[in-house]
Amino acid sequence: MPELDPSADTTRGRTKIAATIFVAHAIKHLYNSGQGSLIMPEIKISLGLNRAQFGSLATSSSIAWWTSTMVAGYLGDRFSNRAGMMLAAAMSLMGGAFYLLGIAPNYKTMLVVMFLAGIGPSLFHPPALGELSRRFPDRRGFAVSLHGMGANIGEVLGAPAVAGLLTFMMWRDVLKISLGPALFVAAAVWLLMPSRKAEVGDVVASTRGYFGSLADLMRNRVLLLLIVATALRSIGEGGVGGFLSLYMREDLKYSVTTVALFLSLAQAAGIVSQPIMGILSDRVGRKPVLVTGTGLVMLSAFALSVAKPGIQLFLAVMVRGAFSFSLHHIFVAAALDAARGVAQSTVVSLIYGAGFLGTFSPFLAGLISDKYGIHSAFVYGGVTLIFPTVLLAVARFGGPEVEAPTKSE
Repeated sequence: MPELDPSADTTRGRTKIAATIFVAHAIKHLYNSGQGSLIMPEIKISLGLNRAQFGSLATSSSIAWWTSTMVAGYLGDRFSNRAGMMLAAAMSLMGGAFYLLGIAPNYKTMLVVMFLAGIGPSLFHPPALGELSRRFPDRRGFAVSLHGMGANIGEVLGAPAVAGLLTFMMWRDVLKISLGPALFVAAAVWLLMPSRKAEVGDVVASTRGYFGSLADLMRNRVLLLLIVATALRSIGEGGVGGFLSLYMREDLKYSVTTVALFLSLAQAAGIVSQPIMGILSDRVGRKPVLVTGTGLVMLSAFALSVAKPGIQLFLAVMVRGAFSFSLHHIFVAAALDAARGVAQSTVVSLIYGAGFLGTFSPFLAGLISDKYGIHSAFVYGGVTLIFPTVLLAVARFGGPEVEAPTKSE
């Protein structure tokens, strides 16, 4: 594909780029939502897995996800002028992995394929958010939150879309037909975000320079604090998210449609909260939003452990859905502020990659759940979430660093 002419104005064409990333991110999460909330419980039931084996599937995917995220951070900074190509590759790999999940015959094969399924989605965020950060330095919190709102929309649509397909198709067939739409979206992203010539300061000049920038980032106290808080949060949320849909499907005997309705309405709340949190973080600072959001997610985990089926459970799920994705993107915006424009894709990968400590959380929650009951997985998640809440509350870090764009669009 031909390269576009370089331009010193980083705001030129940013609306089209933001819209393309927004839609692609929504579709990526449509896939993830359907797989995580509805397909995974069907896999467990169909293959006769225990809860520890079920948790290990998520752990396998998470290990690949973390490794690939760090690689994507490097590629996103070294070749930031080719962000569209990287996003297209991510969508293609995701579709291919879903097809392989559809033909995997047993637990051992499924474990390997779940590792492959973690690669595609992880390649998306560092180049996408790095590009948004470069294009919207004056409205970083809002732009990053819009990216997150795309995730919420995908999560809302994913569960009912898959539930509808499961009414007349087997789960394996749903996964196999996922390949075609993923390839179509990949081609559209590549056409709408063509590669361009590198601008001055647009890419890291060498691998040595990249690792020098990385070393500087790892001495940034605020960034390290955000990485630790993100890691602790991922451990807690991994224990809750890994078993929420299974709890409703297997323990409460909710239908696939009912589970989809619960989770979709919860994510719909996130569509509203996401831009509001982004705007608030730009205006009043990242810390108040981070502390409040993390605290509410913690309380929702404890609430899930004691909530009665019906309205109590629904409210707990709604709170979690409203703040989980929204909160993550405020962490990203705060980290980009702390880095002050250095290696922005890598900063994104460090925040996303901080979830590596949570990769074993679903497996650990599964062991606890097998011994003490599924409610113990929610208690485990809530207790773990106390730590990042307290850490953020006592930490000192400034508000958003506002950078003026070279020219308004």
